[in-house]
Amino acid sequence: MRKLSIDEIIRRIEQGITFQAESLDGGFRISINEYVPYICTAIHDGHRFRDELKLKTVLSDYERWYEEDPYTGDFISSMPIVLVGNDSRYEYDLNRNPASAVFDEAWGKKVWKRPLTKAERQRSLKKHEQYYRVTKALVAKIEELFEGCVVYDMHSYNHIRWEREVPIFNTGTERIDSKRFGDSAESWRLGLEKIELPNDIESTSTINDVFFGRGYNLEFITGHFSNTLVLATEVKKIYCNEETGQPYPEIIRALKSKLKQAILNHAHGFAKEFTNWEHKKKARLLSKDLESAILEVDTQLYSALKGFELLGALNPVNVESEKKKFFESRCTENPDFQYKPIKIDPFHLKRKLHRLELEKIRDVHIQRLYESVINAYTDKIDMLDSLGTSKFLYNSLRYFGEPTEQDLNNAWFLQRLPEVDEFVAEPLLDINDAKALFKQTFDDYGFKGKIEISRSIVASAMVLNHQKKVLLKKGATFRPKELRFLAHHEIGVHMVTTMNSNLQPLKVFNIGLPVNTKTQEGLAVLSEYLSGNITLKRLKQLGQRVIATDMMVKGSDFKKTFRFTVNDLGMDPTEAFYLVTRIYRGGGFTKDHLYLRGLREMHQFWKDGNDLSPLLIGKTSLEHYGIILEMMERGILKKPTYVTKPFLAPELQDNDPIYQYIIKGIH
Repeated sequence: MRKLSIDEIIRRIEQGITFQAESLDGGFRISINEYVPYICTAIHDGHRFRDELKLKTVLSDYERWYEEDPYTGDFISSMPIVLVGNDSRYEYDLNRNPASAVFDEAWGKKVWKRPLTKAERQRSLKKHEQYYRVTKALVAKIEELFEGCVVYDMHSYNHIRWEREVPIFNTGTERIDSKRFGDSAESWRLGLEKIELPNDIESTSTINDVFFGRGYNLEFITGHFSNTLVLATEVKKIYCNEETGQPYPEIIRALKSKLKQAILNHAHGFAKEFTNWEHKKKARLLSKDLESAILEVDTQLYSALKGFELLGALNPVNVESEKKKFFESRCTENPDFQYKPIKIDPFHLKRKLHRLELEKIRDVHIQRLYESVINAYTDKIDMLDSLGTSKFLYNSLRYFGEPTEQDLNNAWFLQRLPEVDEFVAEPLLDINDAKALFKQTFDDYGFKGKIEISRSIVASAMVLNHQKKVLLKKGATFRPKELRFLAHHEIGVHMVTTMNSNLQPLKVFNIGLPVNTKTQEGLAVLSEYLSGNITLKRLKQLGQRVIATDMMVKGSDFKKTFRFTVNDLGMDPTEAFYLVTRIYRGGGFTKDHLYLRGLREMHQFWKDGNDLSPLLIGKTSLEHYGIILEMMERGILKKPTYVTKPFLAPELQDNDPIYQYIIKGIH
């Protein structure tokens, strides 16, 4: 972080320039990524202590740490305007007035072996003065821009020494204008009380319980600015061990995430009531600039993973010859599938991923998004590394999971439905018809892609995202309705998301979010339904995949599962072979059970009136819908250029009415 003089920091503030800097004297750091009507401070976050003072103090590092507010700077790091103290409050306390800011004795303990010199005191008090010069300039600028401001003044407190139960959050309001801002302070308290914390920690929130808001930071700001509310907020040190200093990372991360949302919610309400802020979307209260740390991580991640293609590697090279052997043996000998050599070094690739410096990303939710991608790809790399071995199934289960009891209930619900006469007497279409329809679909969407015939794929059609290519299985035939739903599925969703991801400033959506299969395949099957091309055969097939996956996970071999799909589920033997091959390839690939669950989730999401288009910006997952929407509203991500046509104009009238009942019956 660059170092700037106080005069230079104030000049930039007065000119409305965004910047990040540390004061020349090292006393504090300031980050302004967007000018918005609220400020976050953590004045006791620091632990720095000048060497000359270390020689004079009688206190240990731990004793100083005990009365400081560690990690409070982390709690607010996602926010666009942040002021954080770097120095220990034992050098000078920013929450005391200048006359009492340098302690001789504090919390019943003597601080110095021998008295500080006048020069030593003045050096500390100068830092105190510089901080408040910047604070005054910053609040003045915010009031000038927005006619009002709210400051979230974050602290923490020790709770072991209390002999009664004390709250997780306490806000001191004794010195605020309660007549004007009392309701806003209560709104803040309620927002904190709603925070959900890990380990079953009950979130309690009070006003003027353990502390009363008598600190100098609040006093100084409210003394100079009548249109600014300061919410001096204490967090109980549940996030570390007070007696040892050991941090609890899970709770720190939760507080960072939940406080971001609580601040955003409250600032949005405050801005509407007390400022001239005009934006309706809360996300506009966050920075719209794409920070350099995100771009750096994103570029390195894409560079490491751009050639990674799990599905391509999973296609056996000898499917057709093994199919011939299998039927010649009268389905008594399991196929022996072979695969191309993998093209990556798994160890080195994982090492590259874990070297990425995600901690530099300020926004907690964006940081978590990248963490989840790296963790997911570690599992996918392990899958690829164990291709064709007994370990593959274990790695597949780690990543994709296995069918739940509800998945199986839904699958059997579909199998037990009576047959529907849904196919009129139409000639089967061949591979040339498929190429023509897929080319027309490309043209309808206005983008170009390759269409190739392949002998090696298991499915009738498959998209290779990085190559912008659709593969069609050689020799495949299609009923017209089946071919249409394939076009909607493969091009209308999978290729649409690929093309949209290529237009995003961040490549993580081209790489893919964790277990995007459930969302992406759910969207793809939903497009079949909304386009009026769903068939009972197709729905039953999704259920058959769930049942076959469950059998495989529970120990059935290929031939037993094949016989069950033919004899008990009534599948055509050739179709059954390809379905079971999809599931047993690699050593046991559990991905296919997610299609049915994905359809259920995405149909419900659509029925609830949610906008599906944010999920089309790339290979997304519903679990990250919130941060995707936020990043779009902030302007960090672009709205999708291409949108699946049935999502814009559903043609449900082309489906038999029975399908509305069937889809509704998938619970």
